Amino acid sequence: MLPTLGIDISKDSFHVELSVNDKLHHRRFSNRKAGFAELSVWLTKHKVAGLHACLEATGPYSEALALYLHEQGHTVSVVNPARIKAFGQSELLRNKDDRPDAALIRRFCEKQQPSAWTPPTPQLRELQSLTRHLENLLETRQQQVNRLEAPNAKSVVKSLRKLVAQLQAEIQRTEQQIADHIDRHPDLKQQCQLLTSIPGIGPRTAAKLLAEIEGLNKYESARQVAAYAGLTPLNNRSGTLRGRTRLSKTGNARVRKALFLPAIVAQQHNPIVRTFCQRLAQRGKPKMQIVGAAMRKLIHIAYGVVKSGKMFDPNHELLLKSVS
Repeated sequence: MLPTLGIDISKDSFHVELSVNDKLHHRRFSNRKAGFAELSVWLTKHKVAGLHACLEATGPYSEALALYLHEQGHTVSVVNPARIKAFGQSELLRNKDDRPDAALIRRFCEKQQPSAWTPPTPQLRELQSLTRHLENLLETRQQQVNRLEAPNAKSVVKSLRKLVAQLQAEIQRTEQQIADHIDRHPDLKQQCQLLTSIPGIGPRTAAKLLAEIEGLNKYESARQVAAYAGLTPLNNRSGTLRGRTRLSKTGNARVRKALFLPAIVAQQHNPIVRTFCQRLAQRGKPKMQIVGAAMRKLIHIAYGVVKSGKMFDPNHELLLKSVS
């Protein structure tokens, strides 16, 4: 068995626990390129040429280190934090600080042997970077628009309006960069055209889905894609007691966020989603539960059109099968 490395990572640093030859070693490094290089030197000191590293999927905090370790030839597993949490609960752990977390992740890696992570292709990494930048720009613009609605001095209002205009120009520039990037890559362009044929999904949402769900057409089922996005239903039952069904939310939060408004639009304009939501409303389901179900239905339809390679058609046999 390869030596194992558990990594607990944060914005500025990461703590590791290394198991090699039945001995444990601990060290903290900065979450920067210099820290990555120091980690390599430290591993060489302990005569580790190859290992199985495991860390939680924490977005931008974990991606750079995971990519670095993969490029160094190590086996890397990037795991949903919910799995680590459940494993810790099975060990009845209560305390939380960096060192125990690194040890917990290392033990999880040894006992569960999670599958190896493969980094996204360069073209997908660029699309992901652009769509996430766009998301941040949109949030920042909305914050400044909200500030404009509050009482302010004239000089502040003038400054805020200028800032909002600058942000809007940058948003348009970034959206054009995303469109140009997709146009340069035939596979992305084809999948984007398929996704935008779905009522409720526009170019911005299509780009986000392609960026955040790598290999959408490679999943074995629509349910797998929904599970990746945390859109599968989580039943709340205990004996004869029955609580409200809700979304699991143990998946990619960016996908759920990207689908929220499109799901609301789809309730009115997408024939499959509209009929489905009407049935739920007739059964007395709460409004937000219906929106969540619409989000799940949309991701099923997205999988259906990309998998079939055909534009949206509510009567298409494969599409109907994928969303059943």
